[in-house]
Amino acid sequence: MNYIVLDMEWNQPWPGSPSSKKVLPVAIRGEIIQIGAVRVTEDQQVTDEFQIFIKPKYYRHLNRRVSKLTGIKETRLREEGIPFPEAMERFRAWCGEDIVFLTWGFDDIGILRENLQLFDLETDWTDRWYNAQMIFNAQTDGSTAQKALKTAMEIFEIEATRPAHDALGDAYHTALICARLDLKKGQAEYDAALKSHENGFHGAELPGCIARHVYHDYADKRAALGAMSGEENLCPVCGGRMLGSRWFAQPGHRYMDLATCPVHGKFLIRVRLSQQPDGLIRVSRLTYEATSEAAEAYARRAEKADPEEVSRPRRRRRRRSGAPTSPPEKNEE
Repeated sequence: MNYIVLDMEWNQPWPGSPSSKKVLPVAIRGEIIQIGAVRVTEDQQVTDEFQIFIKPKYYRHLNRRVSKLTGIKETRLREEGIPFPEAMERFRAWCGEDIVFLTWGFDDIGILRENLQLFDLETDWTDRWYNAQMIFNAQTDGSTAQKALKTAMEIFEIEATRPAHDALGDAYHTALICARLDLKKGQAEYDAALKSHENGFHGAELPGCIARHVYHDYADKRAALGAMSGEENLCPVCGGRMLGSRWFAQPGHRYMDLATCPVHGKFLIRVRLSQQPDGLIRVSRLTYEATSEAAEAYARRAEKADPEEVSRPRRRRRRRSGAPTSPPEKNEE
């Protein structure tokens, strides 16, 4: 058995661009443009590496934010990139059989599976995977807060020798961290660690999740939550506007709200806010069925709140002469 430490870079259309309005056969959070991977043996020796660039088929114009962060240019993808199905064939051949994937975070495997489904390719070979962040936390300070790869490297006194925000560079540095962990113990205790944190470890999807989207470039928390309860609060079934109720705060800059579609009923909305390198806010949004475990957690939280406070209508601020008005802010905790 080998561990495959995986990292990827993906392109996303600029909000409002023609690409962002494309209706794809499968919903994806991003189209993969680079894969980097490092093999770690069962006795935790860092060995060979794999890297490949992928020519995007659907989001052909590189988002300038992605290009700035990764250093990847459209010209490089045109010259070095290959079609996704061919890239997957090469990657699977390099990985071999009897493998376990390790990633730094929850996003990579989910996005890999979305891209595989988009091209009607098998996904079952990605089933065995673990978020190395959780194993790292469990075997260091025991915290549930996500740590940046750079922070984990500093804790283990690992010097950066590869570029950051490069798929192979990040995979290599992650592999060095994984080589210092007790991976077998981490695997054995992984489910317990996931379950011990309310609603899973930041970003983990619970059963009943029916939609996931990522939004970018909000000025602050108020703007982000306002959009999530406003123009982006759309029914996952019909696409119509939903009405929110109240945001409840959770650990890790997360919030949840119960939204209602006039036609299709209630859905739980979970969002996680994170800061982009440019200082703006990124939102990861999960939509759940009203009967899901996550929705039950919202109901329990709502029961603990002051009923009068929850149902009390918001007071409009008296408008000053000549002063502009702004929409009321969502109640938060």
